[in-house]
Amino acid sequence: MKIAVIGQIHENGIKVLEEAKFEILRINNFDENNLKKQLTDVDGIALRTASINASILLKCSKLKIIVRHGVGYDNVDIDYLNQNKIALGITSTSNAVSVAEHVLTMFLYLTKKIKLSDKLTRSGNFKNKSSLPNFFELYQKNVLILGFGRIGREVAKRCIGFDAKVYVYDPFIEKQFIVDQKCIPIDKEEGFKIADYITVHLPLNKSTKNFISTNEFSLFKENLILVNTARGGIINEEALSSALKEKKIAGAGIDVFEQEPPPNNHPFFNFENIIMSPHNSALTLECRKRMAIECCETITYFLNKRKELNLNNIVNKENINII
Repeated sequence: MKIAVIGQIHENGIKVLEEAKFEILRINNFDENNLKKQLTDVDGIALRTASINASILLKCSKLKIIVRHGVGYDNVDIDYLNQNKIALGITSTSNAVSVAEHVLTMFLYLTKKIKLSDKLTRSGNFKNKSSLPNFFELYQKNVLILGFGRIGREVAKRCIGFDAKVYVYDPFIEKQFIVDQKCIPIDKEEGFKIADYITVHLPLNKSTKNFISTNEFSLFKENLILVNTARGGIINEEALSSALKEKKIAGAGIDVFEQEPPPNNHPFFNFENIIMSPHNSALTLECRKRMAIECCETITYFLNKRKELNLNNIVNKENINII
């Protein structure tokens, strides 16, 4: 069988495919016409960030499974996959720690005003430390986690380690489960009113598009630190730009954008109270190794060793009847 690897993945994942005796097709040209030509006879796809639409999928006559190197799958036409009984996999167990650490890094960088302290020290003004604005602790602060999947739970563990008060909004999770994780279930509006920190761990869909916009910013405390490592578009970028400009919140940490890469004249680039990264919160070396292995193992197990398959990695298992 033939497996296409679209985009660069760690060689540890490639070894999994080699050991399974698959023919491997590496593709780094993501042009739609090229993908239509290259994918006609593949049985599986390991996919980084390229978009796979219905027009491309229509040419994939032998395709049985696509596995995302990650957990988001908005770059794949899942409706087409469901209609044609093609499996869609994710690497559900690989990236939670890396993303959670990224969130805490952004929390601390912004709340401790590290950039200003570094700039003052480098400029020879060490003794002028009293001129720096107030900075704060995470201790006893209110952290609101939006979405309590694997990543949200890893963030919670780390915030609890700072003795923060961790609140969770997730209508799809039993409240008792949240309590069992030493967190406090809360409704969205109440959480927005009391939070000192908010971190977003929701999927992007019709119900979460612009989940945080102008109305929500009117509820936030002025000292709020807002972090999004999930998907661009969940936080309305125009509303966030306005909030940063008018200092309605203390700061923001953004790893994801509505358009990626963002345009060179993006308004976020004008503000000092925001820290940004290029959608790489899950790209530590350790995480890249784990994702590559899990991605390729999911393909291998689905095609050859179904009993070893982690069904939690198959997003559309109900639609393709493999429960």
